[in-house]
Amino acid sequence: MTPEAITRDELAEAVAMANVPTLLLVLVELTGDRRWLAERYRVRGGRGVNDNDTGGFEPEVQHEVRRAAVEAIDAWRTGTSVALRNPDPDTLVTMLSASMGEEVPAEYGAMLAAEVSVRDDPPTPPPSTPSDDPVVIIVGAGISGLCAAAAMARHGFKYTVIERSASVGGTWRDNRYPAAAVDTPSHLYSFSFAPHDWDRYFASRAQIHRYLQDVAERFYILDNIRFNSAVTQARFNNTTQLWDVEIQTAGVTSVLTCRYLISAVGAFNPPKFPTIPGLSSFGPAMFHTAEWPEGEDVSGKDVALIGNGASAMQIVPAIADTVRSLTIFQRSPHWIAPFEKFRQPVPAPVRQLMTEVPAYARWYRARLGWLFNDKMYPLLKRDPDWPHPQRAMNAHSDRYRDSLTGYIDSQLRDRPDLVAKVLPTYPPGGKRLLLDNGWYTTLRRPNVTLVTDAIDKIEPNTVITDDGARHHADVLVLATGFDVVKFLSSLDVVGPTGQSLSEAWGEEDARAYMGLATVGFPNLFMLYGPNTQTGHGGSLITLIEAQMHYIAGLLTKARDAGIDRLEIRRDVHDDYNSRIDLMHEDLVWSHPGMSTYYRNSKGRVVGATPFRVVDLWHQTRTPDLEIFTTN
Repeated sequence: MTPEAITRDELAEAVAMANVPTLLLVLVELTGDRRWLAERYRVRGGRGVNDNDTGGFEPEVQHEVRRAAVEAIDAWRTGTSVALRNPDPDTLVTMLSASMGEEVPAEYGAMLAAEVSVRDDPPTPPPSTPSDDPVVIIVGAGISGLCAAAAMARHGFKYTVIERSASVGGTWRDNRYPAAAVDTPSHLYSFSFAPHDWDRYFASRAQIHRYLQDVAERFYILDNIRFNSAVTQARFNNTTQLWDVEIQTAGVTSVLTCRYLISAVGAFNPPKFPTIPGLSSFGPAMFHTAEWPEGEDVSGKDVALIGNGASAMQIVPAIADTVRSLTIFQRSPHWIAPFEKFRQPVPAPVRQLMTEVPAYARWYRARLGWLFNDKMYPLLKRDPDWPHPQRAMNAHSDRYRDSLTGYIDSQLRDRPDLVAKVLPTYPPGGKRLLLDNGWYTTLRRPNVTLVTDAIDKIEPNTVITDDGARHHADVLVLATGFDVVKFLSSLDVVGPTGQSLSEAWGEEDARAYMGLATVGFPNLFMLYGPNTQTGHGGSLITLIEAQMHYIAGLLTKARDAGIDRLEIRRDVHDDYNSRIDLMHEDLVWSHPGMSTYYRNSKGRVVGATPFRVVDLWHQTRTPDLEIFTTN
């Protein structure tokens, strides 16, 4: 950077608004002075997923840190070298522990080193000529597909992306319901290789979509995408040892061959519709949240909404003040945590600091990684000696339950009728933890009704519950999620024996090694496959990047060794999945009486991973040809 990029006054203004715990880490890196890790500067007071901008410090200490940060950053920007360049993993763990005010396990050191190391960014791959003979075909141009495409280009593989729609973005293109947004911090919900100047701490759907479009342009991916094209079948050809991929474009069928096939179709596809008698009789004004009609305005209407998960959490507060009435049908309540920076913009000076001072951006992201990745994992594990398993998994889980219950009471203090409806009976973490963007406040509105009686049937413009009550509605919104246990259900994939992937897995019992390779389907890799959802938190993008690190490294090793066929060994695959099932026996998603979309109809957890994010990261570091058959 040049000294003129930011003036000292602008720097001081930015630092005055910045996150103090992050500034402490920047100070250690730039100056090498470890006094900033001493007890006086050890962060305190952080709870849950709170950024803890002040670090819990008295104003005097905050001012001291900010003054020192201005001096250190100003010295760096005018030529002083970074004093602590790429510290060892143990030092990084010590730094992050001090900044979080809690002990970060030593095993996070290597992951931290990869996240925050000072390095020259790899050059952007040059534009590539679209090929009719790609080595790799990638199905889908959402987050996973773009990540795969960028990785293939970096490793020198010719690739083609097949996308059924007219633009990139996947989920973030399709889900256009009111207030659709990410509930993972924007700075974490972005590729490590493609940082972005986010103007909100939690980006909207439109902002995420624009970001993905920008990534496709910046990394020359667009020229390698076949838009408005659907993969109708992929069949492994035993003669050529290639995948024959049947593609339909504007009613015309063609076949493209490739050595490797990567599925990037995602898990949130297709939408899941409830099995309610008479559902189709409601009328034309009924739609799933993932299929919200373009330009649909529900203002002044009576709206019924089935579901109270993540999408409902966003829609309900967004439309409640414009509809005539809103009736929400809840099957079971969710645990909901405070959403500190909901709808808050990132101040312009802080955005400039993120851009001009990479150390600040890197360390801010690293802190978010701890807050939103594995910090909550201990809540999930069953303590066999814990005397109250019906309400919590362990003592830590019980304390968190008390905290979340206290939050509910604070929001609905004068509405005990609502408290009784929204207070979950299961341990925290049993269903995906949601972030409160005004849900409880909205439930208090006079035009909003929360119904907990089961739905018996549906008639034209009417929802009828088990108690016989009839609820009129002009519009029926289905916030009922997706068939996430039916992995790759939108693809017909046929292996070398003639068996399809759906036959191998059965209706809803998908299994794979690290969620990316399965037995009987050579040279097929998948992103966000079975048992990869980090149910305790974390960023999808962190997972996808880890998986692509492994896949790209594996294909590179195979290319260098002259190997053309890779199929995960049966013993490795089965041992891995046995371990998954065993670990899940002691985690919250197997808790008696729990109902969660992570489990299939037989009770097996097929969606969530039992591993921590750091475990998945370590698993994907070193591709191993020895665990694959190669003939």
